Amino acid sequence: MQLDMHYYGTYAMARASGLTPEACRIIATASQFVDDNAQRNCVEFRDAGSIDSEATAHHVLDLRNIDRRDQRQIWVPFHFLPGNEGDGFTERLICRKGSAVVKDMVAHNIGLHTAEYYLELVGITAHVYADTFSHFGFSGVSSRKNKVMNDSFHFYELVPQIEEYIKEKEKRFRESYHAECGFLGNIKSWLAETTSGALGHGAVATFPDRPYLIWDFVYEEDATPSPLRNNPETFMEACEALYTMFVEVGERVPHYCESEKRREFSSIREKVNELITFQGKKEERIEAWKNAALDDSLFGDAEQIPVYEDWNNAFRALDGQGDSQVARSANIYRFYQAASLHRQHVLRHLLPMYDLIVA
Repeated sequence: MQLDMHYYGTYAMARASGLTPEACRIIATASQFVDDNAQRNCVEFRDAGSIDSEATAHHVLDLRNIDRRDQRQIWVPFHFLPGNEGDGFTERLICRKGSAVVKDMVAHNIGLHTAEYYLELVGITAHVYADTFSHFGFSGVSSRKNKVMNDSFHFYELVPQIEEYIKEKEKRFRESYHAECGFLGNIKSWLAETTSGALGHGAVATFPDRPYLIWDFVYEEDATPSPLRNNPETFMEACEALYTMFVEVGERVPHYCESEKRREFSSIREKVNELITFQGKKEERIEAWKNAALDDSLFGDAEQIPVYEDWNNAFRALDGQGDSQVARSANIYRFYQAASLHRQHVLRHLLPMYDLIVA
């Protein structure tokens, strides 16, 4: 999923569930920041305290994507939670929606409601949960099972200009590996052929992340046709699942909740479906979510969804401050605490419970 869903859609589901605007902002920012948190550096305080960043993503051209350890530390716990379905180990690593693994992950994380970084953890959980609905059928490790035939894509019910737009975006996505000159161009060419096609959903570009898309393709291994990928249907499932999770969060921590503001999901289903099926560019889809909030069709009253601001600058702003204790109230530090806990739980506790020793 992209910014329109991981931030604006997530905020909308949290607010419709009755959570306070501030809780929604923190949760939605943490959810989107999972994708934007690719830095690896350190800030130091004058009292000798320090914080190492806790990366939860890599950018497309990051050569660390080929590092199997990084794949298992980042892609597996944060973007392609294994579904533990099928026979072989590699197949069991494939992400699945509605799996017992993801249900256990959600239950564990939202049960930690006394943690001071609880809202940031809920946001991370929302990201991972949502991604299981868009990334199903692919795994977070390099695998032949992720490869598809490049000329096998079919799109359905697309308006012509949007079909042209996403095909051009796909072309640019693949050309990006050749964007830099010099010998690195050859490395990126090799990456495009051997790594991206085998890692996550790199072989299908950003098609799983577009909420309005109905499509299919053919897997390269054994020339197996994929099931029809009905993104609007699965994105609707994701929205309802997130809404239900946020209702439980509000019940566990009442001071994060304005119960009188809660709307039944059935009352917003039609509007959410309209937003998901809207065929537009990312910026246009974001505007659609913002406008729906302003015309009171989502929250009962007209409200403004805050503009997304990531926490990278907040992390840099901590560098050189005198008292390291200021970090404890900073959303970015709490995000790192939550990310560390989530990664450790998934890799060292949750997946081994299902006989999946990944890292």
